[in-house]
Amino acid sequence: MSSHRLPQGGLIDRSKPLAFTFDGKPMQGFQGDSLASALLANGRRLVGRSFKYHRPRGILTAGAAEPNALVTIGSGGRTEPNTRATMQELYAGLAARSQNRWPSLHFDIGALNGLLSPFLGAGFYYKTFMWPAAFWEKVYEPFIRKAAGLGRATHQADPDRYEKRWAHCDLLVIGAGPTGLAAALSAARAGARVIVADEQAMAGGALLSETATIAGRTAPAFARDCAAELEALPNVTLLTRTTVFGWYDGNVFGAVERVQKHLAEPAPSVPVERLWRIVAKGAILASGAEERPLVFGGNDIPGVMMAGAMRSYLNRHAVAPGRATAIFTTNDSGYALARDLEAKGLDITAIIDPRESGGADYAGKARLIRNAVVTDAHGGRSLSAIDIRTGGRTERLAVDALALSGGFSPVIHLACHRGGRPVWSGEKAAFLSPASLDGLAPAGAASGIAGLAACLADGAHKGASLAAALGFAASPIPFGPVEGDAPAAPAKVLWSIPGVRGKAFVDFQNDVHHRDLDLAVKEGYGHVELAKRYTTSGMATDQGKLSNINAIGLLAEARGVSPGEVGTTTFRPFYTPVSFGALAGAYHGEHFQPVRRSPLHGWAERHGAVFVETGLWYRSAWFPRTGEKDWRESVDREVLNVRNNAGLCDVSMLGKIEICGPDAAELLNRAYCNAFLKLPVGKARYGLMLREDGMVYDDGTTSRIEENRFFMTTTTAYAAGVMNHMEFCAQALWPELDVRLASVTDQWAQMAIAGPKSRKILQAIVDEDLGNDAFPYLAAREVSLFGGRLHGRLFRISFSGELAYELAVPAAYGDRVAEALTEAGQADGLVPYGVEALSVLRIEKGHVTHNEINGTVTPGDLGFGKMVSASKPDFIGKAMLQREGLNAPDRPRLVGVVPLDPGQSFRSGAHILAKGAAPTLENDQGYVTSSAFSPHIGSTIGLALVRHGDERHGEDVTVWNGLRGEFTAARLCAPVFFDPANEKLHA
Repeated sequence: MSSHRLPQGGLIDRSKPLAFTFDGKPMQGFQGDSLASALLANGRRLVGRSFKYHRPRGILTAGAAEPNALVTIGSGGRTEPNTRATMQELYAGLAARSQNRWPSLHFDIGALNGLLSPFLGAGFYYKTFMWPAAFWEKVYEPFIRKAAGLGRATHQADPDRYEKRWAHCDLLVIGAGPTGLAAALSAARAGARVIVADEQAMAGGALLSETATIAGRTAPAFARDCAAELEALPNVTLLTRTTVFGWYDGNVFGAVERVQKHLAEPAPSVPVERLWRIVAKGAILASGAEERPLVFGGNDIPGVMMAGAMRSYLNRHAVAPGRATAIFTTNDSGYALARDLEAKGLDITAIIDPRESGGADYAGKARLIRNAVVTDAHGGRSLSAIDIRTGGRTERLAVDALALSGGFSPVIHLACHRGGRPVWSGEKAAFLSPASLDGLAPAGAASGIAGLAACLADGAHKGASLAAALGFAASPIPFGPVEGDAPAAPAKVLWSIPGVRGKAFVDFQNDVHHRDLDLAVKEGYGHVELAKRYTTSGMATDQGKLSNINAIGLLAEARGVSPGEVGTTTFRPFYTPVSFGALAGAYHGEHFQPVRRSPLHGWAERHGAVFVETGLWYRSAWFPRTGEKDWRESVDREVLNVRNNAGLCDVSMLGKIEICGPDAAELLNRAYCNAFLKLPVGKARYGLMLREDGMVYDDGTTSRIEENRFFMTTTTAYAAGVMNHMEFCAQALWPELDVRLASVTDQWAQMAIAGPKSRKILQAIVDEDLGNDAFPYLAAREVSLFGGRLHGRLFRISFSGELAYELAVPAAYGDRVAEALTEAGQADGLVPYGVEALSVLRIEKGHVTHNEINGTVTPGDLGFGKMVSASKPDFIGKAMLQREGLNAPDRPRLVGVVPLDPGQSFRSGAHILAKGAAPTLENDQGYVTSSAFSPHIGSTIGLALVRHGDERHGEDVTVWNGLRGEFTAARLCAPVFFDPANEKLHA
């Protein structure tokens, strides 16, 4: 028998003993235990060390707010640091290890920090480590990094599975305590689709620790019956072990389900955690209330525990808190614990109540000390005594357990995740949720209601009301009489206790005590947000669930204002820590990101393509043939073949956006810096899109398919960004425009057919006349293919400088159309070419990509100054484009670069130096943005951005690669190396 386990009672299954270890010591618990309850049952008080002072710490709570009992569990890839022992279910073979101590938990050398506490007060890190400056990198930073953190993560790969899932419902009930169960049943019986989420392993919440009866049933039995009914209903999903961690726009809630975290060996076919994204028409916040600690000296000593937690371990887990227990309470809830302790035959040394008439209904045996406070607790690794002050007299009592209850704070974090601010209630002595919440209704204790019967009634009313608002015939369920219910009146406000001698802790994990907050106010950091950062109160892993309200109350006292005037810090997701595994889901390893394959991927594979990852896409890079020794031979052949015959290239990866509506042309005219209003139907135009600061954002072609329908192409990597930008323009900047946008990248297979024989080859499958007069350069039309059996869109545009077309067909037909073109072009020498050859062709022609459009260039820098429409009243970037710096004559301009010796080469990224200049960044004139070997020119060629570049054609320079120590004599030239008169484009 464990030393503190009661011989009977509780909800544990005594027929299923579970062996586990803590710091290597074997212990035993039962099915239904948490790790915390099992440790307490084995008499283990000391479970961890605090962050700054390494003070001994014990279990303080029984739930998610636990700041002290953080342990590391598991081994290898399943090692999990900072696990809250209060939330970890016990399983056979569980191996838990304490953290933040060396060499052992009982003897921690870090505890010497406590001797330095006079020098480690609030803000010490801002005042220290500043001198001498040279010590920062050599001494201070290494020391701080070594001291930082609590648990240690493993470097081994996680072997387990995670997944993500969407869910939709009429009503989401957050919390399955009395309020949540009543709300869910009232809505579910009316036929509403209900999802109930609760972070505990069993539904019931506070009912599992309650001794009251409901309609003749014990509270735990009532909870079991409610949960069984909910699970049996087809319109209800009951998610236990699930924490709702965030509330987002559109009434979307994030939740993490710990599917197999309670098992020693997770099944490989089932995820260990599941991330839920729940879209709810309405939601009820039935998250309950958190009991507040009291701030007195030594309130962190192991053996000091929240009264509600002590009651939970006593009634739910059958664990005695100690052999001599005292209760320090500012409200009537402490007396419910006293009655339960006495019912179990346990001794209560004293009940300390600072109120004059506290405990008027208490008729137990314990000594009741009114108008009294606990000023200090004593003990090292375990509580041994407390000092009680009554008036001017101090008395010391020997105790080994002390229960605290300083009132209750409604758990309203989720209600404030979308910008709402909590509202202080002097009557409730607590912060309540914002008054108006669209889509979320706090209920029960989360709304400040006290008492079991009142919470059941409020839950039933809120559940029925929300269901009725959604069109269901719902009415609140009556649950029958509640016996043994003792609603706690609002607590007496007791932020600080006079006469305290020891450290009175506010934030237990970060070792923030009362005097730290006083110092923050004195030094000008009394604002709640500043005080948080100056003292680190509320910045631990529990994010201030126990400490924040006390900290606000102490700040209010020090400033002489109310807690409402101090306010709270900003509430943000996540409510409790969420693992990276849950957030990543299945997207890790080879599934880190989705693979996008073009509709022509199969065609490319059959023709021997070597693929390269470009963003999410797999693009064909080159098509090697037998006898070719390396990729360069393949690319050179493809380039020359396109110049002499024809080539087929997959360009389906280009972003494609349909823009429709009466104001589509106007939207384009404002988004592009060049004119689009008068673009004729059946024509395409190259466009430049600027950012608001005047820099080029993206380029591409846009075609007018019909009067009010345009087809835009974007750079592959910028497809999503351009789509978002255009949507922002349409919805936020100019909502008065009648226009709709749709991303159609995946709807079309698009292929480029380039080269002097491209027209002849394409004419074999296109029914319309493709002659130069009938289909001139920049024509863009819908065409008939294969004698009318298929229709597509044909654009006479070129990225290679050759006579070229781009043909778009519905994605499902892309493979067969590409194969038909390949067969039709065999006699004329058509070959597939990949993105490497495409890059060579575009550099030869001087076409820019995002190698040149690097976020720092204007249209003028790229030689496109004439494209900027001076006649348009406005377009995005117009005003900022006029800035003096963007029109300075010494700005980097686009030029071409060739080596003086064709046998030499240079690389992209190399710097341009004036001839004879020393290789330093001070002499840097610009850099090479793109380079490639040109089989047409017979040497390496490149594009570069160089100061005064457009005025320096013919100047000899040095291309310097400092990383590789390469120097190449080169000459600046025009950026167009091939067909500068554009004769081939118009052939």
